[in-house]
Amino acid sequence: MSLPTVSPPSNWRAALAPYLEGLTVRMFLLGFAAGLPLLLALSTLSFRLREAGVDLAAIGYASWVGMVYGFKWCWSPLVDRMPLPGLTTRLGQRRGWLLLAQVAVAGGLVGLALTDPRQALGRTVSFALFVAFASATQDIALDAYRIESADVTRQGVLAAAYQTGYRLAMMWSSAGTLWIATRLGSRNGYDQFGWQAAYLVMAASMAVGVLTVLCSREPDTRRVSVAGNLWAWLREALLEPFADFLRRYRWQAVLTLLLITTYRLSDTVLAVMVNPFYVDMGYTKDQIAAVSNVYGVVMTLTGAFLGGVLVSRRGSLWPLWLGALLSSGTNLLFAALSLTGPHLAALVVVISAEYLATGLASAAFVAYLSSLTNVGYSATQYALLSSMMLLLPKWAAGFSGSAVATFGYTKFFVGTALLGLPAILLVSLALRFNRPATAQS
Repeated sequence: MSLPTVSPPSNWRAALAPYLEGLTVRMFLLGFAAGLPLLLALSTLSFRLREAGVDLAAIGYASWVGMVYGFKWCWSPLVDRMPLPGLTTRLGQRRGWLLLAQVAVAGGLVGLALTDPRQALGRTVSFALFVAFASATQDIALDAYRIESADVTRQGVLAAAYQTGYRLAMMWSSAGTLWIATRLGSRNGYDQFGWQAAYLVMAASMAVGVLTVLCSREPDTRRVSVAGNLWAWLREALLEPFADFLRRYRWQAVLTLLLITTYRLSDTVLAVMVNPFYVDMGYTKDQIAAVSNVYGVVMTLTGAFLGGVLVSRRGSLWPLWLGALLSSGTNLLFAALSLTGPHLAALVVVISAEYLATGLASAAFVAYLSSLTNVGYSATQYALLSSMMLLLPKWAAGFSGSAVATFGYTKFFVGTALLGLPAILLVSLALRFNRPATAQS
């Protein structure tokens, strides 16, 4: 598994200094904008659907809207190369696409706010699909912006900042949404007004990303424009990104792609059923929101920060292995929780462990994917790699509701822990076969 050789900082103070730089702060805010829509179209929506009386199997199948993220490589060449009239001239290629995607996300969230899943489930899922598409487009542009903004030695820090903002946004879009829906609606049972207000607040929260884009600077990179020679654009945008990856990694590309495909399998399948599990266990929206806000935020920040520092000092593979082990192991805690009943202290332990593991694993994984990417094809290659990360997990997650209905929550959670074993094995092989890669161009 070929990775660039990076010299670690000489001491911990040097490793921490980049976290205070302007680019790092901007990446934190853009990470917030990227993380906000994900759960609103998936996990938080599953809580809303379950409270509205939608059955588990339908909730599982509705999670397939998340497969949009697995196909974003299909339109990533357009985001990479095609200029947007007006926006690209004023803001640049990356910022123009970022702004368009962020406005589209906000519009889709307004649509989700104004629909009632009890009366129009299909319309609710359609808006969720639109939000996922706009969010995936934002991810394409933002990943390219991050990779092009700094060299490989800074990617671990930027990945940690991005993941910290991303995870905080996920806290806000999950715990924050539940808290608002409870305060303005009903503490027990479904209340459309509360959910409507919560989703409108989330749509307004996308202003964080919009303002950051307007105040940021466009990376200085050369690209072949669609307006130029058509064949040159097709070759540069569609063929070269894939050929370049295979040329640089050769036989190790197979091992790399297998690792990427399986790394998020365990926690992605689990995530779809976590909120329905809380509802069925008898936890209230207030309890979930409070625990997630207090313990989830602290442990997410801790995990992302720890992941970023470990990557800067040890490279991405060792933290990647640790993240895979912790992510799989925390699923067993959910199995134990399913046997205790609605015990608040146990919930605190489980959520704290889950967010710590997820924060660390995500920071390490983003840095790892970034290290594999050639900056000359950053949007397309990163979109391809991150899409492969999601296709199998999102497809498998669609059957999670049926699995719970058949086997129960306890066996389901144990099964998701076992799904993490291939990733642990593959990262172990990567550690063994790693060799210095050809430098990124």
